[in-house]
Amino acid sequence: MKVITIYNQSGGVMKTSLTMNLGYQLAQHNHSVLLIDMDPQASLTVFMGLEPADLEQTVADTILDNSPLAIHQDLHGMDLLPANITLSAVEMRLVSAMAREWRLKRILEPIQAQYDFILIDAPPSLGVLSVLSLVASTHVLIPIQTQYKSYKGTELLLDSIKQVQQQVNTELKIAGIVPTIYASANAQDKAILAAIQEQMAAIATIYPPVPRATAFADASMEHLPLALYSPNHSAVKILESIATGVEKLS
Repeated sequence: MKVITIYNQSGGVMKTSLTMNLGYQLAQHNHSVLLIDMDPQASLTVFMGLEPADLEQTVADTILDNSPLAIHQDLHGMDLLPANITLSAVEMRLVSAMAREWRLKRILEPIQAQYDFILIDAPPSLGVLSVLSLVASTHVLIPIQTQYKSYKGTELLLDSIKQVQQQVNTELKIAGIVPTIYASANAQDKAILAAIQEQMAAIATIYPPVPRATAFADASMEHLPLALYSPNHSAVKILESIATGVEKLS
């Protein structure tokens, strides 16, 4: 059983779309999949068709009060532990809590046997919520937009992961790096993709780049994975290859 946090300290790098679509592809391979929304913005919850403001129970209730896990079942073949804005209170309320980094890991332990993969959509920061996600995980998957600004932040990103590995979760592995929002006609995109492939191949698997495509946003508006919204889209094959690679993780 693998627990994989999809993480980058920068926003707008396709983190949530990758979580949803990778989960769907894994579910299509007959794996049992749980998605967890650990971002107070609750984009994953929205993408999956739930209204955050209407939710009475979310992942925040379990982290803070040990409430039963409010898992919504069989959304496009996946289960979802949703979030809403109340998750933002977690960081404040856990400031002085004992062993706070282990809260998410401990609440997931009783249900891990039910799933082959648990995918966590972490917020774009190295705050308490991201640390909770990384400590609960066996692996971290890193999406990097093929733009200079996103690429330059990679050193800080990898250092943050290294700190978690050294200080809290020594078993955490890097599952791979996914170049995202790639525009093949753009010179900067090509240069950054080449830099990622050249400089980071020694760190982890570099997956094929996920193209920039309005179909991802359109599919999200319809609360559908891309493979359901546009089955013949070229990005579906790339998502499939990422799922195949994730299946081989040790």
